[in-house]
Amino acid sequence: MIRLLALALALFGLSLPAASAQGFKVPADLVKASLVGEPSAIRPGEPFTVAIRMVMRPHWHVYWRNPGDSGLAPEVAWTLPAGFSAGAIQWPVPSRIPVSHLMNFGYEGEVVLLTQVAPPATLAPSKPVTLQAKLTYLVCERECVPGSAELRLTLPVAQGGTSTGVAPGSMMLFEAARAALPVPAPWPVRYGAENGRLQVHLATPPGLAASSVAYFPYAETAIENAAAQEARSDADGLHIDLARGDTTEAAPATLPGVLTFDEATPDGPVRRAYAVGEAPGAAGTATASAAPSAPVPVQAPDESLTLWSAAGLAFLGGLLLNLMPCVFPVLSIKVLSLVTHSGEPAGRVRLHGLAYTAGVLASFLALAGLLIALKGAGAGIGWGFQLQSPLVVAGLAYLLFAMGLSLSGVVHLGAGIAGLGDGLTRRAGLEGSFFTGVLATVVATPCTAPFMGSAVGFALTQEAGVGLAVFASLGLGLALPFLALTIWPAALRRLPRPGAWMDTLKGALAFPIYATVAWLVWVLSQQVGSAGLLAALVGLVLVGLAAWAWERGHGAGPAGTWIARVTAAAALAALAILTLGLDRDRAGAETAQADAGAFTQARLDGLLAQGKPVFVNMTAAWCITCQVNERAALRSEAVQAGLKARGITYLKGDWTNQNPEITRLLERHGRSGVPLYLLYAGSGEPAVLPQILTPGLVLEALQAVPLAATDRSAALTPER
Repeated sequence: MIRLLALALALFGLSLPAASAQGFKVPADLVKASLVGEPSAIRPGEPFTVAIRMVMRPHWHVYWRNPGDSGLAPEVAWTLPAGFSAGAIQWPVPSRIPVSHLMNFGYEGEVVLLTQVAPPATLAPSKPVTLQAKLTYLVCERECVPGSAELRLTLPVAQGGTSTGVAPGSMMLFEAARAALPVPAPWPVRYGAENGRLQVHLATPPGLAASSVAYFPYAETAIENAAAQEARSDADGLHIDLARGDTTEAAPATLPGVLTFDEATPDGPVRRAYAVGEAPGAAGTATASAAPSAPVPVQAPDESLTLWSAAGLAFLGGLLLNLMPCVFPVLSIKVLSLVTHSGEPAGRVRLHGLAYTAGVLASFLALAGLLIALKGAGAGIGWGFQLQSPLVVAGLAYLLFAMGLSLSGVVHLGAGIAGLGDGLTRRAGLEGSFFTGVLATVVATPCTAPFMGSAVGFALTQEAGVGLAVFASLGLGLALPFLALTIWPAALRRLPRPGAWMDTLKGALAFPIYATVAWLVWVLSQQVGSAGLLAALVGLVLVGLAAWAWERGHGAGPAGTWIARVTAAAALAALAILTLGLDRDRAGAETAQADAGAFTQARLDGLLAQGKPVFVNMTAAWCITCQVNERAALRSEAVQAGLKARGITYLKGDWTNQNPEITRLLERHGRSGVPLYLLYAGSGEPAVLPQILTPGLVLEALQAVPLAATDRSAALTPER
C-alpha cells in the first residue's frame, strides 16, 4: 500500500511527509492517547481544563502546531453537550527533531495538550457530563503512520456548594503540562530582514548568558527549518539570525514564535521558553496565573452534515458543474456525438449514456480514493490537488490541444466525431463514451460549484466508505444530464439529423478547446515561471508536429509512412523529455514579489491582534470559479470602494502550488479546496462568504464592518 501511495505522490509531484516511507505499522502500539479532566467535578458556568495525553513509542514523534519540514499537527474534533464550548489547543514548547536532511518540530516520548472547556450557566446536578473528542495525528520515525483515537471523558456536576477541587492523580499531570508551555516574553521585540535572512531582536538584559538558542516560528514557510540558527548576545540584547524559507515572497513584517534557550545561573543551566510577538494569554502560552485563553466555539463542519445531506449537496453541485466553463467544451462535443448515434437503436444509445456515466463515476472514485489515501498519509492537499503539479497541467494542455487539432481536421484520432474519447481508442464508440466521461471529470476539477465546498469538506473528514459515497453522488450529478438525454426517447427524437452542418459545428467546437488550452498554459506560467512557460509552448509545437506527421503518414506508401511514424515518435519523445524537465520551483516568483498582500498566517494573526478587519481570498490560478469571482466581484469598483471605506485589509492566498498554511486554513473552515472567502469583522470567528460571488453579495457582507475614519483608508491596496 505504501509503495502505491509513494508512486501516486510521485506522479503528482508530491512527497510523503517524512524522509522515507518503509511500511505502515499498526498505529495503536505507537501512540497511546487518553483524555483527562482536571477537576473532580464541574460547576455551571465555570471554565475548566482537560488534557489530551499522547505517549509515543521510543524514537517516534508527533508534531507541533508548525510541524516544520514535514508532518501534520495533531487535530481535535470535539463532540460536546449543548451549551459547551472548547478553546484552542495550548501547545507545549517543541523540540527540533532532525530526520535525514529535514527538520521537524514536535514531541518525543510524551506530550500533553491542554484545552479549556466552558460549560453553560445551568447544568442538572444529577446528570454527569460526557465529553468526546476525535484525535487525529501523524506519528513518525523515519516512516510515518496516520492514526486516530476516539476519546471520552465523563465528569460529574458539583452538588450545590460542594468544592470541586482537582481530580485525584491529575494534579502532577496538569502542573507539568502548564510548566511545559511558553510564557510571554517580557522584553520588547523587533524584526528585520536583509540579505535573504530574517532577524529577531529582543531587548534582553545585558549579560544574559544564553546558549542552545532555538526559534520556532508559527508560520510554516517563513524560515529554512533545517538551516543553522545563529544567535548572539550584546549590550542591546539577544539577536537571532534565521535563513528565509522562500526568498521569492515578500519578507514578513513580523515573525511571532517560540524562543528557547539555556540560561547559565549560579545553580547551573536553566531551560527557558518564551512566546515572542504573541499577546499574553494566547493559545499555547502560559500567563502568570497559568490560566489559558478564553474558550471560543469550535467549528465542526463534519457534525453539521449527515451522509444523506452531504450526498444531496454533492449531487446538486455535480449538476451545476455542467454549467461551468471547464466542462462545457467536452460536454458539448459529447452531445454532438449523439447526433451521430441518433440513427442507432435506442438500446445502443442508452449504452453510450451508461458508458459515459461509468467513466465519470470511475474517475471520480479513483480521484477521491487517491485524495483520501494521500490525506490519510499526511499530505496537505485538497480538491483539485492534481492541478498543483505542473506535469499534470502540461499533460492536460497537450491532451486538449491534440483534441482541438482533431476537431479542426488536422489529424483524425478516431472514427466519427465522438470527440476525444473516441480518439483514445479505435474500437467501438462505447469506449470513447467512457473515456469522454473520464475527461469530463478531469477538466471539471478546477471548477467549484455551489454546494460542493461543504460536501467535499465533509467527505474528507469521514471514513473512506462515507467519503467515496459523497464523491460518487458528485459524479452522478455531473453525469446525469447526458445520461438522461440518452435514456429519454423524446429528447433523442428532437435531435437534428446528421448532415454536412456537423463538420462546421465540429470545427467551431475546437475553439473552446483552444481557449481551455490557453488558460492551462497561463496556469502553468504561474507555476513554473518564464523559462517553464517557454518549454510548455515548445511542447505545444511538438504536439502539432507529431499530429501533422502522423496524419501525413496515411497513404504515403511504406517508406513515407515509416518516416512519418518515426517523426511523430521523435516529436513525442522530445515532448516527454521537455515536460519532465519543467521547472518545479515555487510558482509565480514575479507575482509573489509584486503582491505584497499575499496571505501568510503570521500576517493574518498580526492584523487581527491589532484589531483590524481583514478580507481573505483563498484562490488558485487553476480555479476558474476563483478567477471569475475575482474579476466579476472582488475587483469591481463598488467592492474596492467598500473595502477602502471600512479600512478592511485584503489578503490573497494563492493555492496554485501546495501551501500548508492555506491547507490548514481551508480545513479549519471545513473546506478541502478553493475558493474560500473569509471576512474578519472583529473578534470571534470570521464570516464565510458563498463560493459564487456577486458585487452586491460582497457589499452586503461588508456591512458588518463599521465605516472607518477618513484617515483609515489603507485597505484598497493589499497589506504591505
